[in-house]
Amino acid sequence: MPSPAKSNGLYIVGLGPGKAEYMTGRAVEVLADVDYVIGNDSYLDAITPLLEGKQVIRSSMGKEVERAKKAIELAQIHSVAIVSGGDAGVYGMAGIVLEVLEHAGATIPVEIVPGVTAANAAASVVGAPLSGDFAVISLSDLLTPLEVIEKRLDAVFSIGIPVVIYNPRSHGRPDNFALAMEHARKYYPLTVPIAIIKNALRNDGTNPVITTLGAIEKSIDEIDMHTTVIIGGTESRIWRMENNVKGIITPRGYHRKYLY
Repeated sequence: MPSPAKSNGLYIVGLGPGKAEYMTGRAVEVLADVDYVIGNDSYLDAITPLLEGKQVIRSSMGKEVERAKKAIELAQIHSVAIVSGGDAGVYGMAGIVLEVLEHAGATIPVEIVPGVTAANAAASVVGAPLSGDFAVISLSDLLTPLEVIEKRLDAVFSIGIPVVIYNPRSHGRPDNFALAMEHARKYYPLTVPIAIIKNALRNDGTNPVITTLGAIEKSIDEIDMHTTVIIGGTESRIWRMENNVKGIITPRGYHRKYLY
């Protein structure tokens, strides 16, 4: 069995989509054992029942560096969990915490606890859109220049695989998603299916919208920072689930080798 939290050390914990039942057993175990839990308000609110008896330090978006420094400082003599939505290593806190730790030259035990990503959670709601190779691109240009994001979009769309879009649209970036769709149309037919999933596997999750590249403009107002968008690849197709609910399948290639 995994060992309990040490008397001192740092745990970078992926919480998954937010509901406790979608957290890993190791994440739950670590949170039960540590002295301190540090995180963004929205992430901590999702795990309130697990925080009883803990020293909780709340932070806000944009304070990631300060959060990392505080966690490292406390982890010198305490057991500390710094939490992140989804997987901490995928657009999460793991990268910045390890960079700050490296810069500080501190030597403390560190464990990264994986979690269910937004891509995995969203895909599970709409069938099997990511059954083979796929890419994940964030449209946030806060840390990555927009021209770099555009080059990455061209690269992944040019090879015809499904693409998961994180941070698709916000009040500060209302046009980045429409720009991404312009890049998609350079490579994909207008019939390529698109899934729009808001708050996937969260308590306030909504029903997904299945549309196509040719009709995506009709649904743009439904897309915000709580939304994950899955753009199917050139082989993806719309799939009719039970009660005529639509999803997406991306064949992995079994039909080329087996009869079924």
